[in-house]
Amino acid sequence: RRWEGGDPGVSSQKTPTTILLTPERKFHSFGYAARDFYHDLDPTESKHWLYFEKFKMKLHTTGNLTMETDLTAANGKKVKALEIFAYALQFFKEQALKELSDQGGSDFENTEVRWVITVPAIWKQPAKQFMRQAAYKAGMASPENPEQLIIALEPEAASIYCRKLRLHQMIDLSSRAPVNGYSPSDTIGTGFTQAKEHIRRNRQSRTFLVENVIGEIWSELEEGDRYIVVDSGGGTVDMTVHQIRLPEGHLKELYKATGGPYGSLGVDYEFEKLLCKIFGEDFIEQFKIKRPAAWVDLMIAFESRKRAAAPDRTNPLNITLPFSFIDYYKKFRGHSVEHALRKSNVDFVKWSSQGMLRMSPDAMNALFKPTIDQIVQHLSDVFDKPEVTSVKFLFLVGGFAESPLLQQAVQSAFGSRCRVIIPQDVGLTILKGAVLFGLDPAVIKVRRSPLTYGVGVLNRFVEGKHPPEKLLIKDGTRWCTDVFDKFISADQSVALGETVTRSYTPAKPSQLVIVINIYSSEQDNVSFITESGVKKCGTLRLDLTGTDASVPNRREIKTLMQFGDTEIKAMAVDVATSKSVKVGIDFLNY
Repeated sequence: RRWEGGDPGVSSQKTPTTILLTPERKFHSFGYAARDFYHDLDPTESKHWLYFEKFKMKLHTTGNLTMETDLTAANGKKVKALEIFAYALQFFKEQALKELSDQGGSDFENTEVRWVITVPAIWKQPAKQFMRQAAYKAGMASPENPEQLIIALEPEAASIYCRKLRLHQMIDLSSRAPVNGYSPSDTIGTGFTQAKEHIRRNRQSRTFLVENVIGEIWSELEEGDRYIVVDSGGGTVDMTVHQIRLPEGHLKELYKATGGPYGSLGVDYEFEKLLCKIFGEDFIEQFKIKRPAAWVDLMIAFESRKRAAAPDRTNPLNITLPFSFIDYYKKFRGHSVEHALRKSNVDFVKWSSQGMLRMSPDAMNALFKPTIDQIVQHLSDVFDKPEVTSVKFLFLVGGFAESPLLQQAVQSAFGSRCRVIIPQDVGLTILKGAVLFGLDPAVIKVRRSPLTYGVGVLNRFVEGKHPPEKLLIKDGTRWCTDVFDKFISADQSVALGETVTRSYTPAKPSQLVIVINIYSSEQDNVSFITESGVKKCGTLRLDLTGTDASVPNRREIKTLMQFGDTEIKAMAVDVATSKSVKVGIDFLNY
């Protein structure tokens, strides 16, 4: 639904990732409500409240994420990231249950709901496990009922949705044919606005941009057709390449999901850098701390102008500077904002007499350029991979895909290789795809493992095969230490439900807990856990307490691991008694 309190000039079906906690660290509000309330606080009060924004990116940028990772509020105070995420998810849970209850006329219980949380595909295992822990803390599911929550990968969800689209729900940037009696002009920007105009006028006729008026579903792709989904959001851009497998139209991932932190936040950072260049970094840093609400106001003003940027725009974009910015700058520097602009050598940003920053369209486009260049570069690299030959369609989805500048860049770079298609309501593609995924999680049958996974073990020492420095003699037996026992290679295709089985024997019969370290590497051929690039990434813990002690002294614990799902799972069995052994696989606390 449309969120309350959206910005002037920006209609939003999405809510900003902002959260406000009271000075006592209790949840207060989320999204626009949090932002607006925080603004209206008196500065003497607001410095005690804890306000967080754009905090989802933290999970991607923190290399060593743990349950203890902190997030820093606008006033500089720290709060555990897990708490913030749990508050946010709890807020969503309550909103959704309330909405369901209102519509259904009776109270819905949480137990009647299966939750799907989407995460960027490039997030690592710890971030996915972190999300799950936060959801447990928010009461969406529990360790006893883990299947009540599914973690879905964002580009996959988008892909599932794109496959189900009918033609009239898409805007095809490459079609140049006259449509419904008007012909899109050759620049995409205007073609796009015309199309939008056209929709506005013909709310009844939903068949605009259909390629051959019957509107049959293009989703009758043939067996083996390949398409790439580029999901560009605020923080990250993810891409994944899928191939259709008939008869059921299941999807097979041809190339592991890749991407990077090239989301539209990059444009905000560029704007911030520009302000630092004009007004000085020392001032901007101070201003953010001393007048956090005004800083947020400035970013809101920028956001609505950011959405007005387009390739063919000729008139300047005006950004209103909050009064306290102008006021504080004068106190801080002893001269006016206007003076700073005249003095700075940034020639395409001027001061207008109405108290606004006037940016030429080129100046605005320059803020987009680094981010868009990275996206195009990354896509080019993916297109050069042998697995990615003959891609038929490129779907551009996610919030940032609404930007005409990004659309044009992608179209001009790749329009000759494949058809570039943008679903309408492009920002909600992932949400809708996640719903379809929750109804049938098995729709993606084959994935590619992003990393090589294995464990560290001891093997019998073989002269000539093993390096002498790895020799360990224990009770007269010669062992080779640090051997990397590989479960699965990077880029290997893994089918859903496919398992890797290994058997382990406790070193001593009396041992009650076996802890096996899990290692990962981006390389394919790894022999030892000590090689460069091999990282310890988790533990597998087998708990043998409560199993029968009178069993033969050479116990064998059979361990099965599943890699084909969005999360890695493990099970274990004591072979002698065929009892299951408690097993935990942990990528967060190890």
